[in-house]
Amino acid sequence: MTTKIFVCMGTSGISSGAEEVVRIFEQELEKHNVIDTCKIVRTGDRGLFRDVLVDIITPKLGRITYEYIKPENVPQIVEEHILGETPVKKFQAGEDYQQFFADQKRIVLSNCGEIDPENIEEYIASRGYDALKKIFAITPDQIIESVEKSGLKGRGGAGFSTGLKWKFCKNAQGNPKYIVCNADEGDPGAFMDRSILEGDPHSVIEGMIIAGYAIGATQGVVYCRAEYPLAIKRLNKAISQAKEKGFLGANILGNNFSFDITIAQGAGAFVCGEETALLASIEGRRGMPKPKPPFPAQQGLWGKPTVINNVETFANVRHIIMHGAEWFSSVGTQNSKGTKVFALAGKIKNTGLAEVPMGTTIRQLIYGPGGGMVRKKIGFKAVQMGGPSGGCLPESLLDIPIDYESLNRTGAIMGSGGIIIMDQKTCMVDVARYFLAFTVEESCGKCVPCRIGLKRMLEVLEEITAGRGKEEHLDFLQEMGESIKETALCGLGNTAPNPVLTTLKYFKDEYIAHIKEKKCPAGVCVDLLKFEVIQEKCVKCGQCYKVCPVGAVEWKKKEYAAINKEKCTKCKSCIMACEFGAIE
Repeated sequence: MTTKIFVCMGTSGISSGAEEVVRIFEQELEKHNVIDTCKIVRTGDRGLFRDVLVDIITPKLGRITYEYIKPENVPQIVEEHILGETPVKKFQAGEDYQQFFADQKRIVLSNCGEIDPENIEEYIASRGYDALKKIFAITPDQIIESVEKSGLKGRGGAGFSTGLKWKFCKNAQGNPKYIVCNADEGDPGAFMDRSILEGDPHSVIEGMIIAGYAIGATQGVVYCRAEYPLAIKRLNKAISQAKEKGFLGANILGNNFSFDITIAQGAGAFVCGEETALLASIEGRRGMPKPKPPFPAQQGLWGKPTVINNVETFANVRHIIMHGAEWFSSVGTQNSKGTKVFALAGKIKNTGLAEVPMGTTIRQLIYGPGGGMVRKKIGFKAVQMGGPSGGCLPESLLDIPIDYESLNRTGAIMGSGGIIIMDQKTCMVDVARYFLAFTVEESCGKCVPCRIGLKRMLEVLEEITAGRGKEEHLDFLQEMGESIKETALCGLGNTAPNPVLTTLKYFKDEYIAHIKEKKCPAGVCVDLLKFEVIQEKCVKCGQCYKVCPVGAVEWKKKEYAAINKEKCTKCKSCIMACEFGAIE
């Protein structure tokens, strides 16, 4: 093979037409009699969602990346690039693509977009399962010591030492012991675990096997939500292939160690991301948290000692074993080692997955891989970190380093790595209401603070966004939020008030505007909007006229726009389109 064609075929790529792109590539290569000298590699998603992404590697031109490729573009690429050895410039990835990857350090994502996840031979060729072969020459205690020295902390959000958790479980009384991989990724806007399982499932399997050997477990379970069918499909295939090669099953690689992995599918309950609720779900019970201690490392699945780590944590393990604890701990900060994968979403140029060293500032992440704001005239307002239970931070905090301790001091959390960037057209009161509505809906209802307290907070936020807010509501939200954080049973309840508390702390002026002035400064809360054009701000551009779906905006060239309130459905399309804040 002299030419390789990489096509990103994760969920993002397939939904954008990657399967048809591959079909046309095969058709064109056969048509031009070059099918035998070209190899098509169906990879997972690379991280940047500009699908369909296609890379072509030839001896003469090296690697060229194309973005937003459609099936109808393929014949031209084959004829001009593969046959004519001249890249098709209009489809080539530009500066934004280069910027997205420039400051990343890809450890966990190193294989994503680079190998066929359904072909174990490609994983092996990238030194896959070398770490597994290496562990049989050292003791379980040495493995645990290496993981502990590396400084790897759980990437699911809590940030607990992975090596310490393994040590507790190994030393706990009771057999059998279990390894559980938490792939129940429920945060809105988060897709780290999905992309790893779709793009490099063997790295997770290898990490679980090593963990099993370290603590003396012979059985592993991957708990993955059923909404990830492609991840489950590829994981199942990877498990079968690993068994065929002797990496899974009885007497692995001829050693006196056996380990097997099964998959348990979750029904999508957010609370099942909490480890004790997750274990209950695996056991066939309703997914509800229970008080700790005892911790799962002492009494977990079926009441036996259990290590629970998330997908990203297990994917790091093989690299630590291969390169050493010192290598891993050389990346990051003093207390937060290694890299972290973040899901970038919202009002930025480059949305997708970015893996950066711990200690990278929020600003560097947003304006580096993220590429900055989509609409510079509107500008940055806030970043929401840590999923629906995370905090909303203002521009003044963008230069803090991303590590567990620094983020916790701001009122936000690391979480699993979801980041949503918001611009000036975002109402922070409405954002707090939105995320609280999510956690109220997903609460299991077991404890009073979460079941009743969050609901009361949501009712108050709905009153404020509807223009019926009172000043005493602010004190209520603050006191109730702090009380719930201290008294809720599980992590969901403990962190659920964060969006409200951080918006009260950093964006209190917006709450006051809603309550005292009966006005939504961002133009989001419909009950507080007049839908009138302010002529002093209107530049007569007609953007509001062009986007109105019901013809309620009246406008002519070089004239001010006006809104016919009888026709207006208050959809806010005009407000979102106007970059000058001319619609009140």
